[in-house]
Amino acid sequence: MSAHISNVRPKPEAVLTKIADYATKYAIKSADAFETARYCLIDTLGCGFEALEYPACTKLMGPIVPGTVVPNGAKVPGTQFQLDPVQAAFNIGAMIRWLDFNDTWLAAEWGHPSDNLGGILATADWLSRTAIANGKKPLVMKDVLAGMIKAHEIQGVLALENSFNRVGLDHVVLVKVASTAVVANMIGCTYDEVVNAVSQAWVDGQSLRTYRHAPNTGSRKSWAAGDATSRAVRLALISKTGEMGYPSVLSAKGWGFYDVLFKGQPFKFQRPFGSYVMENVLFKISFPAEFHSQTAVECAMDIHNELKRVGRKPEDIRKITIRTHEACIRIIDKKGPLNNPADRDHCIQYMVAVPILFGRLTAGDYEDSVAKDPRIDALRDKIDCVEDKRFTKDYHDPEKRSIANALTVEFKDGKKLGEFVCEYPIGHKRRRKEGMPVLVEKFRTNLARRFPAKQQARILDLCLDAKKLQNTPVNEFVDLFVI
Repeated sequence: MSAHISNVRPKPEAVLTKIADYATKYAIKSADAFETARYCLIDTLGCGFEALEYPACTKLMGPIVPGTVVPNGAKVPGTQFQLDPVQAAFNIGAMIRWLDFNDTWLAAEWGHPSDNLGGILATADWLSRTAIANGKKPLVMKDVLAGMIKAHEIQGVLALENSFNRVGLDHVVLVKVASTAVVANMIGCTYDEVVNAVSQAWVDGQSLRTYRHAPNTGSRKSWAAGDATSRAVRLALISKTGEMGYPSVLSAKGWGFYDVLFKGQPFKFQRPFGSYVMENVLFKISFPAEFHSQTAVECAMDIHNELKRVGRKPEDIRKITIRTHEACIRIIDKKGPLNNPADRDHCIQYMVAVPILFGRLTAGDYEDSVAKDPRIDALRDKIDCVEDKRFTKDYHDPEKRSIANALTVEFKDGKKLGEFVCEYPIGHKRRRKEGMPVLVEKFRTNLARRFPAKQQARILDLCLDAKKLQNTPVNEFVDLFVI
């Protein structure tokens, strides 16, 4: 006979209350976090505007039922859509993640904390328009920035010591959990309702990483975060009705998250929640490439220039060795045919070959029109990855968090180029002074893809004025991005 299981409902477990305590009670005081969040806001939206140039993305935009307009609903920046907050969150989340160009967090688990902006901005805009319609004050953009900081922190701190990818789960589970906690607090859930909402996010059952790996790599990886952050808004709204939660959702024997999906292991925490993640987040500034390859792409650009300087051609290359870290090998070291853009932007050999050949790596370089060039696959076949244990150690070191790659080029005549090494990409905190002006230029470029000059100027003037931006009503901010 099986042992009797008590039906006494326990108190909510510590992980749920830690998240709820932080989401509802913690006051963000870090000026560095707010400043970084401002840059994160504009960069994340800019990534979405570039994605709207791709029909594969825009076909997913809009309401579930065509033609639906929601009074006082959330507007989707860069479009003419005004939607309920759940669908608006999906739209915003999908477009900002589509090209794999928004921010990144790397630890035991990796992910893109700005994915949470979909739910946060959609909810804040809807709440603001509804408040104005009822004669009340709207939220201001400081509320959005604070929500971003908290969502970054929840997702990032959970990722520090807990590897979801090693059990086959996608990192968007952390987007769902973080967005749920933050949005539940934004919409006025009580503390207990926030706890319940977070429990609902864990109980959902989570996305598999199938769509990120051979032989199934595909475009769901570009809308998975939109799905997660929109689901978070839905769960928060459900919980606000008083719907019950599940206090031992993680630790319940046999049926909880740990036993069912995490090999029986409880979560580990390296540090308490604060503002560490936003302060240290990684920006993808120069290249729309999976982040473990960013430094390799910087090296490849240098190799392109060096080949021209010494009068060599890519066809002269016999072999390229990439000295790298373990996570890079596990995720993006990929041989064989590449079937679509989602396949190519998760292949380090492809992301190195293109800049060596052409001196660039843009979102368009993952499309079939470029990928059919036979020189790319010919060079890919010559590129091998080997792990450097020091690179792996420094990748996990909280004082370094390097993402190192080193490339050695050997020619058919036996000669070599000196090794090209890059440990910290331009989007790293150690290179903020160098990186932020480039990030602003990236935003300018992305604004120009979507808006006329006067509108671009109004947006830039506001976004580059930190104090004015923080005090701007959310609905007024979003209205600047309507086309």
